[in-house]
Amino acid sequence: MTARIDQFTVAPDLMKPMLAMEETIAKSGLEHSLIELVKLRASQINHCAFCIHMHTHEARAKGESDTRMHLLPAWRESSLFSDRERVALAWTECLTEVASKGAPDRDYTALAAQFEPREQVALTLLITTINGWNRLAIGFAIPHPEEQEANAA
Repeated sequence: MTARIDQFTVAPDLMKPMLAMEETIAKSGLEHSLIELVKLRASQINHCAFCIHMHTHEARAKGESDTRMHLLPAWRESSLFSDRERVALAWTECLTEVASKGAPDRDYTALAAQFEPREQVALTLLITTINGWNRLAIGFAIPHPEEQEANAA
């Protein structure tokens, strides 16, 4: 795959708010492991190779196990995820697939039981942001690093 454009080069001023949102969410108080799981799960749903690659590596660097990352698509069937993580993953799936799933009351009720209101906003912005990044990477055909290296060889 060949990148169509580099959004950071052609529109750095437009990318600044996305980068600022990332920085703000990272400081929101949400657990770093939860942030990486949410980013990875949304990227899996969206089939974003660049972001799957990035967030797998970032999660591993922050101590996430390969087992949990491998089981992430089947988190409902695994006991390796906490109740809080399960609620966040369910909310991630709803909002990532909002056109077909909506945001059911049962999922919001579960969210409200595990996350304080400010955390609900942070989590929802996290999901919104990763979905935006996925769309940028897919839309502009950004290859993941191994693909870039293979193409350069």
